[in-house]
Amino acid sequence: MRVVLAPMEGVLDHLMRELLTQVGSYDLCVTEFIRIVDQVISDNAFYRFCPELKEAGAYGCTTKAGTPVRVQLLGQHPEYMAENAAKVVELGSNGIDVNFGCPSKMVNKNQGGAVLLKDPENLYQIIKAIKEAVPSDTIVSAKIRLGYEDKSLAIENAQAVEAAGANELTVHARTKVEGYKPPAHWHWIAKIKNEISIPVIANGDIWNLEDAIKCREISGCTDVMVGRGALTIPNLGNVIKQESGVMPWLDVQALLLAYTEFETRGDKSKYFPNRIKQWLKYLKNHYQEADTLFGEIRVLKTAADISAALQQ
Repeated sequence: MRVVLAPMEGVLDHLMRELLTQVGSYDLCVTEFIRIVDQVISDNAFYRFCPELKEAGAYGCTTKAGTPVRVQLLGQHPEYMAENAAKVVELGSNGIDVNFGCPSKMVNKNQGGAVLLKDPENLYQIIKAIKEAVPSDTIVSAKIRLGYEDKSLAIENAQAVEAAGANELTVHARTKVEGYKPPAHWHWIAKIKNEISIPVIANGDIWNLEDAIKCREISGCTDVMVGRGALTIPNLGNVIKQESGVMPWLDVQALLLAYTEFETRGDKSKYFPNRIKQWLKYLKNHYQEADTLFGEIRVLKTAADISAALQQ
């Protein structure tokens, strides 16, 4: 069984990947999506989204904990997606993941993400072009939702991804229109899995061990992807794979302090106040202490004030 750390734009950046893979025993990280339009982007642009590429070795890029990192691309033009995929694999990405699931209105308006699910041919042509552009042993994966407005093309979209040569498929068990509203339709993942032969990774509403067990039973999948659940229980990978205990609050507090140090000295320090509050909103779903702490820092606006509050 694998537990994959999901891509979450603006949340699971390289600093968060660094922290969570140190405590969570995750098997793979997928980066925030990199938007591809009509050109090959620069090395520095790839490094900005995935600094782990700078340290890539013979086995590709990893976090410091040794967890493989796979770059995710989002775009609608097969030729540019293929050229950028070839480049980032050369830089050291552990395969390529293609985003066909982003529900953002802005992204969809610009013909990226989940809007491509309206026509399976879109998925086929993009995956096919990427597979032809990268070395034959490169893992090419895709992430989809059950559809855009409804689920009528769910199986056909998955079959298109497989027919184009993808090695594995992650399915978020909702449509674009459903967004993140519960419940996740894990039984639909089972329907998809029964119609294709490549590995399927289940995603959606896996918040704890009980959810993971139930999701695997209903979907029939061995592997799961977690995002919001990992922000709620930082060692969720260990909890799911080894049925270990949930990380105690004192250890979570140490993670928050480490995150504060990372973010305030990094290139995204101006985003720190909003990001730490966002993380606490997830943590308070499990930890009462996080709820209390969020109440204390909610009105604070500077990194210095928030850092001081975290150390009390």
